[in-house]
Amino acid sequence: MGIDRNEWGVAKGCVREYGHFIDGTEVPSSGERIERHSPATGELVASWPTGTIADVDRAVKTAVEAFEDGRWSGLTASQRSEVLSRVAVQLKNDWKRLALIETLETGKAIAQSADEIPWSGDMWDFAAGQARALHGDAYSSFGDSKLALALREPVGPVGIITPWNYPMVVLAQKLPYALAAGCTVVVKPSEFTSGTTLELARILREAGLPDGVFNVVTGYGNPVGQRLAEHPDIRLVSFTGSTATGRKIVEASAFNMKKVVLELGGKNPNIIFADANLDAAVDGAIKAFVYNSGAECCSGSRVIVQKNIADKFISRLCEKLDSIAIGDPLDLATKMGSINNQPQYEKILKFIEAGKNEATLVRGGRALPDRGCFYIEPTVFKNVPLDASIAKEEIFGPVIAVMPFETIDEAIRIANDTEYGLASSVWTSDLATATRMARKVNAGVVWVNTFLDLPSEIPVGGVRQSGYGRENGRYAAEEYTVIKTVVLQDPTAAARYLD
Repeated sequence: MGIDRNEWGVAKGCVREYGHFIDGTEVPSSGERIERHSPATGELVASWPTGTIADVDRAVKTAVEAFEDGRWSGLTASQRSEVLSRVAVQLKNDWKRLALIETLETGKAIAQSADEIPWSGDMWDFAAGQARALHGDAYSSFGDSKLALALREPVGPVGIITPWNYPMVVLAQKLPYALAAGCTVVVKPSEFTSGTTLELARILREAGLPDGVFNVVTGYGNPVGQRLAEHPDIRLVSFTGSTATGRKIVEASAFNMKKVVLELGGKNPNIIFADANLDAAVDGAIKAFVYNSGAECCSGSRVIVQKNIADKFISRLCEKLDSIAIGDPLDLATKMGSINNQPQYEKILKFIEAGKNEATLVRGGRALPDRGCFYIEPTVFKNVPLDASIAKEEIFGPVIAVMPFETIDEAIRIANDTEYGLASSVWTSDLATATRMARKVNAGVVWVNTFLDLPSEIPVGGVRQSGYGRENGRYAAEEYTVIKTVVLQDPTAAARYLD
């Protein structure tokens, strides 16, 4: 049944209007406005400014001033931790309203959004502890008259660029850790899903974050993201999105040699051995490409199944897919909502058409216009050549390519036959198999007998064309710091060069 929008905090027909958030207040833009229509129903749900280079420069200037005067970095770690903790509490308390906004803008199932907002709050909670856990090192092995220190300091003003598939979750994997380290921040959210980021700005202000520490400029990748990436006063850019855009971020950042943290695309293997718990593996495979309508960097889009169970696996997979509720994202029973935007919808359909010429369509393959604006059936292909486009390229939609293997060496070879290296999963009852696969698969994350399993404590990130740097956990906080070495010499024991 559908939710009561009034009970969840955003009435039907309500169009939320936002400005940029700069120096603690909402400000208009010198540009035009972007109207966001629900990708599920087409209704107008929000609007925000089309940012300009001047808007970015204003926000960066504010972040630089806030960093240099120490209004945030100069606080004690416990003071910063208290602010982050208050944000975590508010996210958990206000989860219904934020989840509804997230679903209206993304098209994802409300039950999923209802999980993601408290999860984001949990990441803020963990980051609050990391503010107090960051530390450097002392070196005391140089005799009585000398001591060296390695100080861990905030890197400076940070630029964060987030995607449309997980607006709150991805921001929670970055922002609280940057703030924990003492950085100031300018965020460019996706032009499709800026609402919850701007709602978060209000929460941060109410939680006691000093004005100017967190700033948001909405708009398109060019010019807003481009200017943020190349701005000489931004010392680190953290970006989640496509590998192609990631390359542009790296090129833009080279101007002033700023640090870059990238979480990019993936063509992730989901490897299922004959000794696996088949029901669990099928359930995991469905989650790995149906969850979030397949718009998941870690999506298990290549299902690599041991040949002697492949037919049985596909049969059971298709049987369970028939029970997946697809449709109104505001219905709590819905498991898969709409595709987020029209360009992505059209891209997925083109991949499906290519797949029909490259492989054997087992299930799905159709758009579902009767459900709403941008709906596509979960789609399964088999007999997929290793060089097929659906086996090589990131589709970012509810499409999987099932490929057989016979030996563990063949499974490793197929799994690593990609330019990416973000995530992977292995399903087996054999510890030796699990251990070997965990060692040999080239990916930043290897799940064993689970998928899309991301507690706040564990680091996430890729290798190869999937990026570098880590988010989540203590490593995320360290990404936003630099090491300064200090050598202290007793003046009475100082040796003179000319003596």
